[in-house]
Amino acid sequence: MLGDTAERLAASSRWEYEDLPYWGGEVDCCINAYTLANGVWLGADVSGLADWFLEHRLADGGWNCDWVEGATVSSFHSTLNVLKGLLYYESVTGGTDAIRAARRSGEEYLLRRHLYKRLSTGEPVGPWVSRFVYPFRWVYSVLNAADYFREASLVDGRPPDPRMTEAIEQIRAARQPNGTWLQQGRHPGRVWFEVDVDPGEPSKWLTLFATRVLEWWDAPATGR
Repeated sequence: MLGDTAERLAASSRWEYEDLPYWGGEVDCCINAYTLANGVWLGADVSGLADWFLEHRLADGGWNCDWVEGATVSSFHSTLNVLKGLLYYESVTGGTDAIRAARRSGEEYLLRRHLYKRLSTGEPVGPWVSRFVYPFRWVYSVLNAADYFREASLVDGRPPDPRMTEAIEQIRAARQPNGTWLQQGRHPGRVWFEVDVDPGEPSKWLTLFATRVLEWWDAPATGR
């Protein structure tokens, strides 16, 4: 626990949406996923927020931040952010069987789509799947997703899923001759300070993520 930060946030911060208590989360899946991970890191009791994701999982196995507006089909962005939050919660607290099952269903949502395809047509769900930008923020990419699956495989003791093969090759294809990956854009929004290079320049962060994904995927012990 980092001092009394969690308690101070609980006492002085509430969400704009219906003035909800901070560690209880609000209605946006991505916001709640980051809040879940932050709460675990700070030592707050966020078990109720973890259970919130069980109640708001959609029929296709994933999540969508627009559920409150009536969305019934999951979002790549929302599902990945929820998976990252749940995985961190599990890795620190041990989780529950129900949360583990929900995480697996969200993983299956992405894997059935090979991390980037529409299930209906097999076409890429959008150009952003292969656009690599750091910081990731809430935005989905095959690199962001592949790094999640790398971490999940280490937590679960499972080998990489072969349905990721095409996505991995997209990551490999973006490697420059000097072994780096380029910053491919900039997500909108205000920041206190920049943490990576300008678009078009070699990114140390993207190179770190991509290199460790490929090393994990190419390791002889993967069993493929």
